[in-house]
Amino acid sequence: MAAPAGEAAALPEVGEVHWRPRESAARLARRGRLWTAWTALCSAQFAATAVALVWIEPLLLPVALVALAYAWVLGELYAQRGGNTLRPARPRAGAAERVAQRLLGDLLAHEPRELQRATGLALEAGELGTWLVGEAGAALVAPGGRRVHCFCVRVDDPELPPSDRIAHLLLALRCDEAGFATVANHVFSGAPWRLRRRLPRARRPALDAALARAREAM
Repeated sequence: MAAPAGEAAALPEVGEVHWRPRESAARLARRGRLWTAWTALCSAQFAATAVALVWIEPLLLPVALVALAYAWVLGELYAQRGGNTLRPARPRAGAAERVAQRLLGDLLAHEPRELQRATGLALEAGELGTWLVGEAGAALVAPGGRRVHCFCVRVDDPELPPSDRIAHLLLALRCDEAGFATVANHVFSGAPWRLRRRLPRARRPALDAALARAREAM
């Protein structure tokens, strides 16, 4: 697929999702607002149900509390979907992984290299924001650090070790950032603190570093 004039070469996979508009900072911001509005609307329905139940019959308070719990859990479930994109897909061990780790290290600067070795996530600055790339997905921290978008995207070869998967995704991101965000499936948009709660503790420092980088970029 030919790239628009003045842009980097588009990823070939963009042609496979030709019905999707090419991603941009404005589209991501609008999508984030819609995501928040939809989540708030769904949660408000459960909260309104709880209030109505107590108003109709105070003895229904236990049921109303369940409805309120659903109002809170809804946002957590969405955040869990986002957290799943940054969870390890397979153990980071074995000879193949050690070789892949060295090759991935060659693609990263010193600080991102050390961060990736410690957390399993590669930090990458882009035009859309600050990225964290894992084996099965990526998170984009928007400039300012107030919102994070999570994307599910995979490498086709199931036999590749984790670091090779990250390297493939990282190179695709560098080749065509907007195309990468277009091809990947957007699964969460919300406050970084929600995502952080759903990440394994070992991977949280990577999100903290991405947030710091995103705030510096403003």
